[in-house]
Amino acid sequence: MESDEKQVQTCSVCQGEGKIQGDRMSPHDDKTIRDLVNRMNRIEGQIRGIKGMIERHVYCDDVLNQISSAQSALDGASRLLLEKHMKSCVKEQLQAGDELVIDEVLKTIFRMIRK
Repeated sequence: MESDEKQVQTCSVCQGEGKIQGDRMSPHDDKTIRDLVNRMNRIEGQIRGIKGMIERHVYCDDVLNQISSAQSALDGASRLLLEKHMKSCVKEQLQAGDELVIDEVLKTIFRMIRK
């Protein structure tokens, strides 16, 4: 009897010991995690600052410039994470013969570049 459940493929690095089969985990080193968390903390501060600017009725152009800066910071974090993903999970899945990961990455990239 065939199962209708979708099989989730992940690289061996992504499979944490003691985890339920199919859970996806980030294989990144502590430095990468720290860098991403620091970036997110800065972006979070930027967003709070933008909210405060709006509440204080700051001139629209100044708010728009800050929004653009926050978007650039998010884009930078996305690029870093995509690079790490390609060099770890995607590389290992391709080496294991799983070419479906290419479609997954393409969807992600297309979503990232959609404007």
